[in-house]
Amino acid sequence: MPQPIYLDHAATTPVRAEVLEAMQPFLGPRFGNPSSTHRWGREARAALDEARARLARCLGAHDDEICFTSGGTEGDNLAILGSWRCRRAEGRRAVVSTPIEHKAILGAVHQAAREGAEERLLRMQPSGLVDRASFDEAVREDAGVCSVMWVNNEIGVVQPIGELAALAKSRGVTFHTDAVQAFGKVEVDASATPFDLLTVSGHKIGAPKGIGAVYIRRGTAIEPMFHGGSQDRGRRPGTENVAAAVGLARAAELAVAERTAEWQRLERLRDQLEAALLERIPDATVHGRGAPRAPHILNISVPGTDSESLLMALDLAGVAASSGSACQSGSVTPSHVLTALGASFEQASSAVRMSLGALTTEDCVRRVAELFPALIGKARRLAGSAPDAMRDVFTR
Repeated sequence: MPQPIYLDHAATTPVRAEVLEAMQPFLGPRFGNPSSTHRWGREARAALDEARARLARCLGAHDDEICFTSGGTEGDNLAILGSWRCRRAEGRRAVVSTPIEHKAILGAVHQAAREGAEERLLRMQPSGLVDRASFDEAVREDAGVCSVMWVNNEIGVVQPIGELAALAKSRGVTFHTDAVQAFGKVEVDASATPFDLLTVSGHKIGAPKGIGAVYIRRGTAIEPMFHGGSQDRGRRPGTENVAAAVGLARAAELAVAERTAEWQRLERLRDQLEAALLERIPDATVHGRGAPRAPHILNISVPGTDSESLLMALDLAGVAASSGSACQSGSVTPSHVLTALGASFEQASSAVRMSLGALTTEDCVRRVAELFPALIGKARRLAGSAPDAMRDVFTR
C-alpha cells in the first residue's frame, strides 16, 4: 500500500521535532505560572520573555511589540476590532479590506459594521491582486483601519504589502496584514515594512495549534478583546501558554532560517506539479497564475467536475487536499475567494487546493501528477450522473 500523501499544508502542518523538544520541559517539571513570584513562576516568566524576544527578532520587531494569542482568528479579531474601536473616537469610522480575505478578517470587519463602522471592500483584479484605483478611493482620511492579507490562503497570491502599507500610513490609516500564510515564505521585517499590525499562527509553520501572535507597532492603540487581567501589558489578559509560546519561537526561528531554501524547493515542486497537470488536463484553470504567488499553494479548477467528489476520490486514493480554507471544511458552497475574482460558478465549484510543505517530496508530486488526471477522466465520464451517483462510484 503506497504511503499517503499530505497536500494540505495550508490547513495545518506537523509539529516539528525541534519544536516539540523545546516545549517538552514546560509540559513537565517547568510548569510554573509566569505571573507567580516564586521560583517556578520566575522560571516560566523568563522562558516566556525569551520566547517573546526570539519571535520579535524573527519579525524585525521590538520585544514589547509581540502579543501572544491563540492563533490567527483571535489575532485578526484583536487587530481589526481592537484598533478600530480606538480609531472611531477620532471620527475615523471606516474599515477597509478585500473580499478575498480569510473569514476571520471578514467576520471582524462585519462585526465592526454592526458596531457602526462603514465597511469598504476593495475591488480586485482577476489575477487576485488588489485594484490600486479602488485602494486609493477607499483608503481615505476617514478610514480607521485597513486590512489586506499578505498571501492568500486559497490561491497563494502575494500582495504588495510594503506599498499598500506605506500609502495607508501616509493617510493616517492603521494598516494590518494577515501574514498567517506569508510568514516563513516571504520576508517579514517590521523594521523595513511599515505595517502597524501583523498576525501569525504557529500551526502553519510547525508549531502546535492554539498559539499565534500579533505584532503591534509601538504607538498603535489597541483595545483588548478580553478583560480581567494585566498579562501582556493588558492587551491580552489570561495566563500565558508558556510551552506553546516557546514552541512558536522555535518554529519561527527555523522557518526564517530555512525560508529561502524552502521557497526554492517548494516552488520547483509546485511548478512541476502544475506543469504536469496542465499538460494532462489542458482545459484546467490555475487560479492566481500570472500574479506573484507563494510557492506552496496550487489551486486548480477542472470543467465537468466538482470539488466535493474530487476530494473524496483523492482521499480514498490516499491524497489529502482541500477546496479552500480549512475553517470552511464541510461546506459545499463555492469559494468566496474565487467568486470574488470573477470565477464562474462551475470554476469555483470544481476548485481543488493542493498545498505543499515539509512532507512533500518528488515522489508525492509524481504520484499526484499521475493520479489526479485519472480521477478527472473518471469524473468526466460520470458528468451526466447525479452527484450522489458519482460519489457512489468513487467509493467502490
